[in-house]
Amino acid sequence: MARAQTVRIEQYTAPAIASDNVKRLPPSPTRPVRKVEVPRTSRWTLSLGDKALPWLLPLVLLGLWYLGVERGWLSEQVLPPPAYIYQTLSDLVTSGDLWLNASASLQRVVVGFTLGAFIGMALGLAMGLFRTVEDYLLPTFNALVQIPVLGWLPFALLLFGIGETLKYVLIAKAAMVPITLCTLQAFHQAPKGLLEVGRAYGFSRRQSVSSIILPAAVPTLFTGLRLGFTKAWLSLVVVELVASSEGLGYLIVYGRQLFQLDLVMAAVVVVGALGLAIDRGFDYVERRLNRGRAAAGGRLS
Repeated sequence: MARAQTVRIEQYTAPAIASDNVKRLPPSPTRPVRKVEVPRTSRWTLSLGDKALPWLLPLVLLGLWYLGVERGWLSEQVLPPPAYIYQTLSDLVTSGDLWLNASASLQRVVVGFTLGAFIGMALGLAMGLFRTVEDYLLPTFNALVQIPVLGWLPFALLLFGIGETLKYVLIAKAAMVPITLCTLQAFHQAPKGLLEVGRAYGFSRRQSVSSIILPAAVPTLFTGLRLGFTKAWLSLVVVELVASSEGLGYLIVYGRQLFQLDLVMAAVVVVGALGLAIDRGFDYVERRLNRGRAAAGGRLS
């Protein structure tokens, strides 16, 4: 038999390099450290700047309005000066007409909004809980809500007359639309992970809705209520412009008929101020509710 040959593998050793042949780089020069002074801005200054920034554009527009009237660029018959509007507001407050008309408008919008919120949440709840109800109602609902409030006005006049019921119904219709859609969206965006945990623990459908879906849907529902109140406030002015004998919308129509543009502008300022105050209140409560909530997607099947 042939003998097996043994192969010896020698370890490779790199040739030594003389230390004299290695060129070393010179040391980098030391540079003095520069001190950059960062301007210190207090938290109070930043907060004050953030709060004052939204008022910049209104103040600029007010200044342009004043200069336009004083320099003769704008006619006083077209746009009265701010001093006239301020005097008209003072007269309305002194005589009590402002409170009388504002309280009438607020009463109408509160009643109509409450009615619309009740109907909207009931429709959204029914469509969110039962898929069959959603399939039957949602297409027709989406088609009907495209008709503006003024489009329903002739039919509502025939059914309810020109009294307060007409205003309540039209305001309720305007508020119902966003509340219904936001309520339905709240059910579609149910936390999927929590629903799976509820099924693992044997939760019934009622327990899943009351313990999981509704607590997580509070921010979305509140957003719908906020949008609904905004729509109700806008529809209130439209309804009072057409058929009303008192209210902020009636003041606008009355001033237009008498060509008292200072009265018209004063009523517009009050409508905008009240609407902004109500919207800021809803925004504050909504931000408190949304604080610390994470968004998650799912659906109640």
